[in-house]
Amino acid sequence: MQVVQGTAIDTAGNDNSGMHDPNFTKGEVQPKKCRDPFFALLGVVNFIAIVVVAGIYGKDTITQIENAVDGEDESEFEYYGVIMLIALMGVLSLLTSFVMILIMMAIPMFLIKLSLIATIVLSGLLALFSFATGNMIGGIIGIIIFALGVCYARCVWDRIPFASANLKTACTSIKHNCGTLLVAIFFVILAFIMSFVWGIGFFGVFENTKQCDGNGENCTFSYVSFFFMALVYFFGHQIIQNTLHVSVAGAVGSWWFEPDSNGICGSAVCGGVIRAMTTSFGSICFGSLLVAIIQALRAVANQARQNGDVNPIIGCLVECLLSCLQGIIEYFNKWAFIYVGLYGYGYMEAGKNVMSLFKNRGWDAIIADDLVGNVFFLLSLVTGGIMGGIAYGIAIEGTLLKAFITEFGIEVAGYVGLGIGFVMGLILCSIFMGTISSAVNAVIVLFAEAPSEFESNYPELSSEMRAAWVGSYPDSLS
Repeated sequence: MQVVQGTAIDTAGNDNSGMHDPNFTKGEVQPKKCRDPFFALLGVVNFIAIVVVAGIYGKDTITQIENAVDGEDESEFEYYGVIMLIALMGVLSLLTSFVMILIMMAIPMFLIKLSLIATIVLSGLLALFSFATGNMIGGIIGIIIFALGVCYARCVWDRIPFASANLKTACTSIKHNCGTLLVAIFFVILAFIMSFVWGIGFFGVFENTKQCDGNGENCTFSYVSFFFMALVYFFGHQIIQNTLHVSVAGAVGSWWFEPDSNGICGSAVCGGVIRAMTTSFGSICFGSLLVAIIQALRAVANQARQNGDVNPIIGCLVECLLSCLQGIIEYFNKWAFIYVGLYGYGYMEAGKNVMSLFKNRGWDAIIADDLVGNVFFLLSLVTGGIMGGIAYGIAIEGTLLKAFITEFGIEVAGYVGLGIGFVMGLILCSIFMGTISSAVNAVIVLFAEAPSEFESNYPELSSEMRAAWVGSYPDSLS
């Protein structure tokens, strides 16, 4: 670790003393070796376990799928059209997501303001609708959310310029290393495959461990089996999600310090992915396992409450407690994994160092602002709405979903198409927005500890961020 004089950033890009702590710890690239190897082994074992369980317990499910593919199982509907519609919506969603990223780069400040206003307007409409339909509780909740939204918008409005500059910088880094979007697609496909294989094993384990009444009805999952099946799924999902997060952070770090590494499949992109899947894989698995355990416990608590095996109030309190704990760990992971991707630290050291950086820089409140998150959600909803409208038009046209039209009528076919398009657009755009979100977090960390390198390599972007910083957070210079 390297200790340097604690500083603040002025409009000339220089560092000025006078921060909360006279020293802060600056990250350094760590020697190449496997970090947290025990947890890396657990991660590998977890994926192997998913495949093994599916192979052992999912034989009946696999047989049913094979019969359906071979045509031995007469299906009530023709699924070819549905599959083709999903594929078409997937391609269009990817293209639309790229367009959304370009729009986000062009008008970041407008979108941040729009997302804030949209949240307030929607909560107000919710309150009016609830009162109009006689739902007094919903109306009161809507008013509270509306009031909180107005207060929040008023408090953070002057911070929008810095969030806008930060978002623009993050989008630029992804544009110069657009291979990260291809990496995101790869991990989406991997997550889908894992979910499919896990689902086969899940139903097989259920059939072999279910507990039924005397008549063989009202069957429930063994809680022990349910916990472990939920754990392996959430663990695998977290690993995939966080590997992408670390890969993007590594690519942005290379872009920040080494402009020559940029490219679709340049060393920034490839190096980030390779590090995430090798030397830093154990650190990713460490943080992922902590969240997965909480998620599995929440799933068990929810299942027990639905089955009536626990007191509803106690069950609700347990779920609430676990939810809060999950939020804390996920927040820690978000920043810890940035340091893992940038420098190759182990999980615990990375989290400690990045939090110390923000604390010593006086940025505790700054990282609590999540203005750009509203933009990501808004654009994902818009993409889902566009894809839903296109799919609805295709569906009622009658070529792809003619079996549904014949069986249920054109209206049902339209709703099926609308649902497929909306879900595909929302999910795929959210994945791309998650990539930008990781870049935004990496930019915040890098701007905190390496502003001089940013000024040297990207003076125009650096000038915009410094000017926005001074306007948004003048107190940080005192």
